[in-house]
Amino acid sequence: MTEPFFELMFAGIFVNNIVLAQFLGQCPFLGTSKKMSTATGMSMAVVFVLILAAVFTWFINNLLVKHDLDYLQIVSFILVIASLVQFVEMFLKKMVPPLYSSLGIFLPLITTNCAVMGACLINAGKEEYLFMDCIINALAYAIGFGLALILFAGVRERIILARVPKPLEDASIGLVTAGIIALTFYTFQGMV
Repeated sequence: MTEPFFELMFAGIFVNNIVLAQFLGQCPFLGTSKKMSTATGMSMAVVFVLILAAVFTWFINNLLVKHDLDYLQIVSFILVIASLVQFVEMFLKKMVPPLYSSLGIFLPLITTNCAVMGACLINAGKEEYLFMDCIINALAYAIGFGLALILFAGVRERIILARVPKPLEDASIGLVTAGIIALTFYTFQGMV
């Protein structure tokens, strides 16, 4: 490994949080965070897809670079991610129908979730990353995504019960709250 395990994990979860520091994956972050159960299900789906996508895209990237086919990188990554999302979608539809229906359109949108694609491209852009570094980094990004989503869902469930001024209802208070949570994660900058 090129970087210690703890540094990669801490950086991916807190310092370079894919949602709150790099602002990728905002659509599922805002869309599936109204209920804790939906947020937890989306988090688990993204963890599964992101880790497996990191495994496959690492091999594909090394194969493409070796044969000077870098221009096929994004297309091949999208195919891998789309295949994994289809697998997750079929699994949830068969095994956990309530979660499948509560995720709705956001489940197939993992295919175009820029957090998943961004993490794969970040891993591919770090030539010094070995295979295990990519897996650890993807796991950290996935945990960071899940942590941000679950924290935000918990806060949003509380906000629904609170009296909010009329101009700040729904999406407005959600964006303000997301900004405050992002500021708390900003305090981790410079620690790694």
